[in-house]
Amino acid sequence: MTSAGDQRSRAILRIHFHPAERSEKLYGQLLTVLDGISSRVEPLPADWSAYVDLSGALTYWGRDVEGLVAVLRLRLLALHGVPSSVGAGPTRSIAAMAADVTPPGGATVVRDDPYEIAAFLRTKPTAALPSIGFKTARTLARYGITTVADIADTQFPTLQRILGTGAARQAHDLAHGIDERPVVPGAVAKTMSAGHRFDRDELDPDQHHRTVLRLVQELGTRLRTSGEITQALTLTVTYADRTQTTRSRTLTEPTAHTPALAATSCELLTGLGLQRARVRALALRAERLQPAEHTVHQLTFDDRDHKLRRLETALDRAAIRYGPGIAGYASTFPQAG
Repeated sequence: MTSAGDQRSRAILRIHFHPAERSEKLYGQLLTVLDGISSRVEPLPADWSAYVDLSGALTYWGRDVEGLVAVLRLRLLALHGVPSSVGAGPTRSIAAMAADVTPPGGATVVRDDPYEIAAFLRTKPTAALPSIGFKTARTLARYGITTVADIADTQFPTLQRILGTGAARQAHDLAHGIDERPVVPGAVAKTMSAGHRFDRDELDPDQHHRTVLRLVQELGTRLRTSGEITQALTLTVTYADRTQTTRSRTLTEPTAHTPALAATSCELLTGLGLQRARVRALALRAERLQPAEHTVHQLTFDDRDHKLRRLETALDRAAIRYGPGIAGYASTFPQAG
């Protein structure tokens, strides 16, 4: 196993972008700025963030972590007008935890020092560790383990009895600042988006709902036409003051089936509670696309789903022949059959 000392030779950032408006093109441009500082960039488009490994870049640029973070944030602001927030540390988990406590426009740097690492980690609640969800945190709390310090100080066999071997080892290592996971450079996962900007600020929830259904139908048709399926959906709402709210959800199974996309999209919209919101624009993004032949569809004895899929195919053909407006909204599907 790599020791904590070896792990702390790395310098990793978790950076979040905070643009006034989001687009796939802008996200790509921001990644290009990161690539200009370090070639080891791992995109995380779902929440407009990325990991950056600065371990080799520090020597090249002749700066410490704080200095290179300042250069990076200044470039993002100067080139694209996009503020950012950064968490930095010797491991992925520490960088992510530092980013979580950093407000937009700020930076939190945990230096490569055992005492500073311990001081940062030990004061955090157990749920702050990337491997600990709220359910696990509640389980640990029943045994009086409520902070990262408690995890670090608990004997491993005791943690093992509470969490099981794998989860206990991961929690124990992260609580001591040990995290071997590398930053994995790669291209942005393929996405597909549809959006609508209202002519005026729209307060009517019914109009929000109808617009989301139109976006669902557009995305579904494009996905099926291109022979792709999506694993997740993200709904972004832009308000009158240009602020945005984004919600994402992973689908039960990857699909391009309009009723399934509509159900998830409407759940996302309902969860936002926009009854009195002044909405300027709505955007729906299909994420983590893959070829349609990879789909696994659950079989059912009810032929209603098969009828819906036949209707869907017919509507796709009509949309291709006569234009996307001819097929109506996705709301036609629940009544089909």
